Amino acid sequence: MADTPAAGLAPETGAQGATGQVYTGQVYKGAYLDPARIRKPVFKSLIESRNRYGGKKLAAVDADGRELTYNDLVKASFALGHALKAGTEKGEAVGVLLPTGAGAIISFFAISAYGRVPAMLNFTAGERALKAACQACKAKRIVTAHRFIELGELQDLEAELKKDHELIYLEDVRENLSLGDKLAAAVGMVMPSLVRAHPDPDSPAVYLFTSGTEGDPKGVVLSHANLLANVEQVRDHIKIYPTDLVFNPLPTFHCFGLTGGVLVPLGLGVPAICHPTPLQAKTIVKRIAETKATILFATDTFMNQYARAADPDDLSSLRFAVCGAERVKDETRSALRRRFNVEIVEGYGLTEAAPVLSVNQPENNRPGTVGQLLPGCEARLVPVEGIDDGGQLHIRGPNIMKGYIRPSAPLQLEAPEGGWHDTGDIVSIDEDGFIRIRGRVKRFAKLGGEMVSLAVVENCATSLWPDSMHAAAAIPDKRKGEQVILLTDDAKADRADLVAFARNHGISELAIPRKIIHVESIPVLGTGKTDYGTVQKTVEALMADELKPAATEPAE
Repeated sequence: MADTPAAGLAPETGAQGATGQVYTGQVYKGAYLDPARIRKPVFKSLIESRNRYGGKKLAAVDADGRELTYNDLVKASFALGHALKAGTEKGEAVGVLLPTGAGAIISFFAISAYGRVPAMLNFTAGERALKAACQACKAKRIVTAHRFIELGELQDLEAELKKDHELIYLEDVRENLSLGDKLAAAVGMVMPSLVRAHPDPDSPAVYLFTSGTEGDPKGVVLSHANLLANVEQVRDHIKIYPTDLVFNPLPTFHCFGLTGGVLVPLGLGVPAICHPTPLQAKTIVKRIAETKATILFATDTFMNQYARAADPDDLSSLRFAVCGAERVKDETRSALRRRFNVEIVEGYGLTEAAPVLSVNQPENNRPGTVGQLLPGCEARLVPVEGIDDGGQLHIRGPNIMKGYIRPSAPLQLEAPEGGWHDTGDIVSIDEDGFIRIRGRVKRFAKLGGEMVSLAVVENCATSLWPDSMHAAAAIPDKRKGEQVILLTDDAKADRADLVAFARNHGISELAIPRKIIHVESIPVLGTGKTDYGTVQKTVEALMADELKPAATEPAE
């Protein structure tokens, strides 16, 4: 693959933003992406990969070691999809409640092959969030597996979902495939265009859902063109060789796990090695060694765990690890480099961008940044009061979602105005187009008129106590407007040490939390990211006495 040129700067003044602000700066653009490459359905892309790389080429490896070729995936998708489509209509959502593995991959393509839309459900989110997700996309059926329910001890969740939805188990479907299902698979292998559906590339290809920490989850609608744009963007941006093997322990209900861990390797002709959970650190590092995987998708939290669990040779086959979803700590980066000679390339994405928006390249890697914009993407920065270096990031491009759907208004699309999506992140972009994340708008505290990034507070704590987890939150303060509280699972963490650290490193004392609270553990989402919604609620509960309004003195 050819190297991607640096992101360019195109002046564009006076443009109206989706939130009403006027952009007076520049538009940052990635390299050119030929739109003709993405104008097709996702399942057609799988067929094209089979034809390009060969039907007998290894496509995926399941957690139990079972190997699937491109022919296996296509055949199973046609058979399962034909069985699943009965009683549904084209364009209808079908839920998928499965861990990362062959079952999830085949179910995704099987539903898509016949023009239905897979809704990838977060089985760690709980009954309420799952029902809300299904309501948002009007999914009446959910594909799952008896074995998954049993191993995940999800019987209570299963019972609740059965009250309102039809649960379809892969084992039952497999045992009861009809002659018609098998004939559809046989014909599809030879003449796929006669069997598969032909949806518009701009129609929904998948429904994914936000974590819902601030209420019901929002549905993110990604089209076929959105997903394939991200595959092609990665193809152009990062050198991936035919000899590579991608190890993916991230969940397919998360866009990073679905696009990065499944669609990208299948589209680029490299095997996807699946693991059902990112939490099994010891098992994962041994599987990486056994399979000789060369590329690993992970988050900083999980990379830390893998580094601790690995013997010196366990990660020696890796060319690099791609990390997103949260900031990569310097300690994580140096530990991987020192112990295993493995480089981390950090990227930035969000579900609304299918998900990758920017990523460093192994040969052009700038630690502390999340790389340059992918081809076809555009970015604009909106000024934020109190922040001089950077602005609120708005993005546009072929990978940007069709829009949101909500449980309160099922399937009513809320499209980004003018194609621009407000990420809610504060970033800066240097003269070479490299992006540096400053933090989310919601994760800044205003102290005495100055904006303080809660991420900086956490970074200071991590530098002092790298073996522990830390999370900061802001609550009201009578004198300064807000105050910062730090939660930590390090029982020995002391505020005085943070004060000394800040002074020695030239960090503003505003970044020192008013108080440090020791907790047993920091709440984490199923995707591996810190659950800041729960962090905020925990802090508010623990500081409830200080948050109470002052009592009014009785009149004399």
